[in-house]
Amino acid sequence: VQLQASGGGLVQAGGSLRLSCAVSGLFVGNYHWAWFRQAPGKEREFVARINRSSATYYADPVKGRFTISRVNAKNTVYLQMNNLKPEDTAVYYCAANSAPGITSPYNYWGKGTLVTVSS
Repeated sequence: VQLQASGGGLVQAGGSLRLSCAVSGLFVGNYHWAWFRQAPGKEREFVARINRSSATYYADPVKGRFTISRVNAKNTVYLQMNNLKPEDTAVYYCAANSAPGITSPYNYWGKGTLVTVSS
């Protein structure tokens, strides 16, 4: 199983980025998917989740700015990030599990992609 996150980079505040998580070894439609992030010196935190049913959940700091989605035909999960703020600077990780509930442990993790937002 491989989860390959990409799309990070340097962007000015107010800008946008779209992160991708290309998946192999799993069919994205059979799992729940999430994005987490870890800022320098901070613990990893939940950002967004999309369930098998396509229901979505977001952390309060990103509601209205970020959108999680998946394209089964491409076996890829996305995180569209708009109106980025310096506090969004972090390494972003995609993850998957099959258990219900956004706090359930995640079985699969990708390597992160760095997002840096300049003020």
